[in-house]
This record gives sequence, C-alpha cells and structure tokens, in this order.
Amino acid sequence: MPADEPKTEVRNLRTKLSVDLNCDVGESFGAYQIGNDAEVLKYVSSASIACGFHAGDPATMRRTVKLAAERGVAIGAHPGLPDLVGFGRRAMELTPQQAYDLVVYQIGALQAFVVAQGATLRHVKPHGALYTMAATDAALAKAIAEAVGRVNPGLLLVGQSGSELVTAGRAAGLATANEVFADRTYQSDGTIMPRRHHAALITDPVMAAERAVGMARHGKVLSEKGNEVFVQADTICIHGDGPYAVEFAQAIRERLIREGMEVRAIGDRKSIEDTD
Repeated sequence: MPADEPKTEVRNLRTKLSVDLNCDVGESFGAYQIGNDAEVLKYVSSASIACGFHAGDPATMRRTVKLAAERGVAIGAHPGLPDLVGFGRRAMELTPQQAYDLVVYQIGALQAFVVAQGATLRHVKPHGALYTMAATDAALAKAIAEAVGRVNPGLLLVGQSGSELVTAGRAAGLATANEVFADRTYQSDGTIMPRRHHAALITDPVMAAERAVGMARHGKVLSEKGNEVFVQADTICIHGDGPYAVEFAQAIRERLIREGMEVRAIGDRKSIEDTD
C-alpha cells in the first residue's frame, strides 16, 4: 500500500459534518411571556434575539442576551417590522431606505446590550414578514445587506436557503448562512408555506428531527405536495414562540448528534481535522 493512503483514510474519518441549530428568542414583551427561552437555549447553538419592533423590550433584550452568553450560545440580532400587534408577520409596504433604517436601528439596540454584557454579536437574521419579503425582493434584500455591512461587515447574514437575501449578502461581501426550517412545511418552489395554510406548521418533534437530518445531510426535503425540494442547510431554525419549541430543540439536537453530526454555531463550524 502506498505510504500516503493511510493518511488519506484518517483524514476522511476525522472530518465531521457540522450544522448550526438556531432559535428565535427574546420575544416576550412587558407582562406578556412568549416561549421558554431558558430551556430552549440549553439545546441550540445560535440565538436570534428580537430587537423591540416586532417583539421584545429593553428588559427582555438584556435578560436574553445575558442568558445566551452564559449558555455559550452565539448571539444574533432579529430585526423585524414595526408591528407588535401582528408580531411582525404581516407584510408592510416599505422602501429600501426604510428597510435599511429599521435594520440599522434594531441592530444598534441589541448590540448595545451585547457590548454591555461583554459578549459578541455574531449574526443578523430578519424576522417574519421582513425575512419573507427579502427572500424574493432583490431591492429589499440589498438594503438589508447594506445595513448589516455598514454597521459591522464582520456580521454574518442569515437568509432562507437560495434566497435573494443570501445573494445580496454575498454581493455585499458579507459572510452568509443558508437557513432551513424544521418546524415549517415547504412549497414546491422552495418557499415556506404561508402560516395561513392549514399544513404550514409541523407539530411532531420526531418528524421535525427527521426532516432536519435530511436537509443537513442530503440537502433536500419533501414539499407539502410530496416532491423533493433542494436546500442548503447551513443553519436549522426552530421558532421559539411555538408551543413545542423545547421539545423540538431537544429532539433535533439529539437526532443530529446520533446521526454523527456536530451541532455548532455557524462561525465555529470546522472539521475536526482543522481544529487540531
């Protein structure tokens, strides 16, 4: 056997697939409690924290940043539309300049709490309708990417797999992450099923974990109509306001690890070989 062959075999054995598991958190407001952030943050590797427009408030932001930092979870800003009543999930008409302004404003608000905590802001992921709109609106996506880059070009921009937002982020010179959803169904064109659809939400943790593995390892998921949708799963999302968020987070993490994958924040994802 040639001398270099054993070395090649060892390298292949020691390269391990890793994926980020993220959750939207910090979405309580005043006296209204949404989600169970303390439990969810035990299982995820990244947290996208509401910045006060669609949800969250100063005290909630401070507490959530502190909790994520203590758990060693990567912290990201989760800017949304100014729509507390609709939880940021209702589409609004806004210009690219307005989108730029509201994203800069919200990143700045969260970043102040992150700095005060002695932590680091790692990524930005738009919320709800703003995220969905930016997935297909190139001008809006460009404005969001520009906002992120102007605040801190070292921030990573998270967008739906294959979306205009990811494309705009790359064009702006940002690091990007393609996101998939374990607790939502997909349409045949690769977009997320609208929440108004009766089959939009997945409520079975076992099914969610199975889909997460399929997307992370094989890059595909079945649409609601049963056809294969191809995706790139740099990060897997679960929604913190969902009634089964904790169960989903635990089930998905345990299943990924059981399948030989490593759950790590996006910026930390390296092969075992690279970390030696």
